[in-house]
Amino acid sequence: MVNEHPVLENQVLLGDCSQLLSTLPKTFFQAIITSPPYFGHRQYSDDAPLNEIGRETHLDDYLQRLLRVFALAQTVLRDDGLLWLNLGDTYRDKHLLGVPWRVALALQDQGWILRSDIIWHKPNAMPSSVRTRPTTDHEYIFMFSKSENYYYDADAIREPHVTFTGQSRMKGGRKHLGVRNSTPEAGKNGSNSNLHNGRWDQAFHPKGRNKRTVWSIPLGKFRGAHFAVYPEKLVEPCLLASTKQGDYVLDPFAGSGTTGVVALKHQRYFTGIELVKKYQVMAQLRLDELVAQPNLF
Repeated sequence: MVNEHPVLENQVLLGDCSQLLSTLPKTFFQAIITSPPYFGHRQYSDDAPLNEIGRETHLDDYLQRLLRVFALAQTVLRDDGLLWLNLGDTYRDKHLLGVPWRVALALQDQGWILRSDIIWHKPNAMPSSVRTRPTTDHEYIFMFSKSENYYYDADAIREPHVTFTGQSRMKGGRKHLGVRNSTPEAGKNGSNSNLHNGRWDQAFHPKGRNKRTVWSIPLGKFRGAHFAVYPEKLVEPCLLASTKQGDYVLDPFAGSGTTGVVALKHQRYFTGIELVKKYQVMAQLRLDELVAQPNLF
């Protein structure tokens, strides 16, 4: 992509995304990868007057504010672009509110096309003393498109095959490879002669299997933040699947700048928006350090 807007290149803008998004160029960003503040979880600013999303008293107010943000975000996303949205849930008075799915369904009604729901399993999730329900160790990532025709590079994020490895759960496991009539279930894949003629290897993509929808990735850490940040490994498949080198990536809730760090490491341009000054400074510093040392990546 030609760098038509150098003022946006690897910058974290300070301000309210519900205002700043309207100042950005239309249909410009190839991907939006973001994690808004969760409803009722944390106050990020030290100054009470800041109008933080997530501090609302009522869930409906939170939903409406996010809808306004993503209506604006939709106008700056390219027609073939993707939105990746990470959200966690909230309990109120012992009720699980279902916030991620409420947001996802509301965005569908707004015109976004929901293409996938992904479970982020956190193997190092914080321990919990709760005894009346299972401990939560997952969050959601939703993949939305703006139109039916969008850029998606499945090969960039393929996983290793497991069918003929020690991790296989298939009955008979590796013994099927190269054995005629070895399909494990009668009639399964009946139209695929490669499988029934003992050529299972030809039915598998040489670069690996298609990415699954459960991603087991530990929580991230960053020395400048006093709380766990979402990890680079969570951003990476979203970025690689939906952008090419030289594309612009947007995060309207930039936080400590993790989305931007991953974008720069993979030779993409990044624009972030952050409401809280100390995190805007932190995120910009991280980007500036990467720009100053490009040869490391």
